[in-house]
Amino acid sequence: MKEYDVVIVGGGLAGLTAAIALSRKGYMVLVFEPNQYPHHKVCGEYVSNEVVPYLESLGVALDKVGAVPITDFQISATSGRMAQTKLPLGGIGISRYKLDHTLYKRALEVGVAFIFTKVSSINFKNDIFQVRTQSDVYNSPIVIGAYGKRDALDKSLKRDFSFQKHSWLAVKGHYRTPDFPDNLVALHNFPGGYGGLSKTESGAVNFCYLAHYDSFKKYPNIEEFNQKIVAQNKNLRHFFHESEALFEKPLTIAQIAFEEKKPIVNHILMCGDTAGLIHPLCGNGMAMAIHSAKLASDCISTFFESASRDRTVLEQEYSRRWNATFKKRLWYGRKLQQVLLHKKWVNSGVVLASVSGKVLRYIISKTHGKPII
Repeated sequence: MKEYDVVIVGGGLAGLTAAIALSRKGYMVLVFEPNQYPHHKVCGEYVSNEVVPYLESLGVALDKVGAVPITDFQISATSGRMAQTKLPLGGIGISRYKLDHTLYKRALEVGVAFIFTKVSSINFKNDIFQVRTQSDVYNSPIVIGAYGKRDALDKSLKRDFSFQKHSWLAVKGHYRTPDFPDNLVALHNFPGGYGGLSKTESGAVNFCYLAHYDSFKKYPNIEEFNQKIVAQNKNLRHFFHESEALFEKPLTIAQIAFEEKKPIVNHILMCGDTAGLIHPLCGNGMAMAIHSAKLASDCISTFFESASRDRTVLEQEYSRRWNATFKKRLWYGRKLQQVLLHKKWVNSGVVLASVSGKVLRYIISKTHGKPII
């Protein structure tokens, strides 16, 4: 087949969730994904409970695949000073290796088609999209962009951030450690960056951190950067000392952009990180990706069910819902990130949070959404 109701470019959390939702409603859906499942991705691997009921409504029960309940949040300054509180909603710990594969298998069950290759271009003409790979062209009235933080497609779509250099590097690894609590997600600061720790379904602890390239480039490799910079936080120094790395080498992503993005580009509905990226562990990017997929699939269903099939109405409604749901969260994420990178501010903030758990819970609530019932 070369014609589908919906083509989704990218098979991460947003792309897979939208594919399942739309296929369950009877639409023919094709997903392009460059990598076969399962595979690891650079990610914090903590999912807020705000999206768990929605995933269950799609037939995806994460407790059945070993997801770890998480109830507590901990934060420390570079000095090691720490604060801890209960998470307002709570969440789960699960690796992208397991979560994406679980969603993929569910998508196959409901009839989603997959092609494992990269998309080279997306063109819109005469109210139809032409999605090109190296060897074929596929047509569809609707395209969802869910290809992640950065892709060559961004330049072809003339997205401003894709022509600029960005200073952020993300690093992820899994570790075997004897004493990390199952129910905890932790955020630890170090000079020029911060990182999160949480347990996954395999029993491994995921450590994913964000570092400014100016501090990272002074060191020849990740291991030395970890020893000289990341381990300046005594909590992370203890973690490295007590833990065994399970990956042969950490996964990395460079040139990460946190600038504002548009949820509609050349009539493509953007979802997940493709539409807007929140700073890791400031908020909850995994839940935001899943939630954005729900918004897009709901708007697309309304479009197909309407006699007029007015594309302008579709795009305006998706933009309105996306901004209403995420714009403030992204703004708070950017502000919180400024605090996390300011040594004096974060030390003062952790001292205040250690005295009053309400302060910390309020900050968390500003970067998390309400449960999707």
